[in-house]
Amino acid sequence: MNCSSLKLCCSKIILSLLLFFVAIIPMQPLHAQSNNLFNNNRFNKVVITEAAVTTACLVGLHYLWYKKFPHSRFHLFNDNKEWFYMDKIGHATTAYNISGIQYDMMRWSGVENRRAAWIGGLTALGIQTIVEVFDGFSVGWGFSKGDMLANITGAALFVGQQVAWGEQRAHLKFSFHKTIYASYNSSELGSNKWQRWLKDYNGQTYWLSINPHSFLPSNTDVPRFMNVAIGYGAQGMIGASSNPSFIKNQAVPDFKRQSRWLLSLDADLKRIDQTNDLKALLSIPNILKVPAPALEFKKGAPIKGYFLYF
Repeated sequence: MNCSSLKLCCSKIILSLLLFFVAIIPMQPLHAQSNNLFNNNRFNKVVITEAAVTTACLVGLHYLWYKKFPHSRFHLFNDNKEWFYMDKIGHATTAYNISGIQYDMMRWSGVENRRAAWIGGLTALGIQTIVEVFDGFSVGWGFSKGDMLANITGAALFVGQQVAWGEQRAHLKFSFHKTIYASYNSSELGSNKWQRWLKDYNGQTYWLSINPHSFLPSNTDVPRFMNVAIGYGAQGMIGASSNPSFIKNQAVPDFKRQSRWLLSLDADLKRIDQTNDLKALLSIPNILKVPAPALEFKKGAPIKGYFLYF
């Protein structure tokens, strides 16, 4: 597995475990109002559980991966030209959503909005930074300034909106569909559905999902939950920077490596007017874009429409 895929996989696994933690907590409002009193018992549960989850992931990463390879002095590594920047956008999206989950947990504990936002952003940045530092001491890789900038961008997008508006008007989301490319390089792009969801950049799409209602007068007819989503993806990638001609004596077709943009509709599930318990449940899948019709734009190709895009 290449360095970029490994770090992003680790971050996504931590995010998934935090989402699981959200799912199993007592079903009480995640979005506590600012006048709620601080609940020390809830706060301690959150801190202890999240510390255990994150520590277990990072220790496991060290012993299962980094310990196998030679170490060196701390050094930098430039991987900005790999995967059409898909891994960088993935880092930003993961940092953004870890910030959001941590923020929800802090609000559930009664922490006020601004402080909860900063705790969320700094938690995400701390987790991502530790993984980058691991790379900085590995001979085969290094500390990626591009990844770190992406991590900062994702966390800052969440904190900035929460501090300025008290809500998220633009979300970073993710979607995935199966592609043919992973079968040509399964060690790099994954050999099963779970691995490909994490590693196959060809099937990943990252979305900036914007809520028009939040920018319009309160009496607008635009549905409160409806979002407009701008997506970015890439395809034809068998390797990080270029495609090999052969892998394990198997010929690789001459796939055209290219980026693509998409325009679609989405839903902000947290804005659906329902009970607090349902809002808590809906906050869990809100990091995934809702499947919907979409238009695809690629350089040198006609606009392509999808009846339902994943």
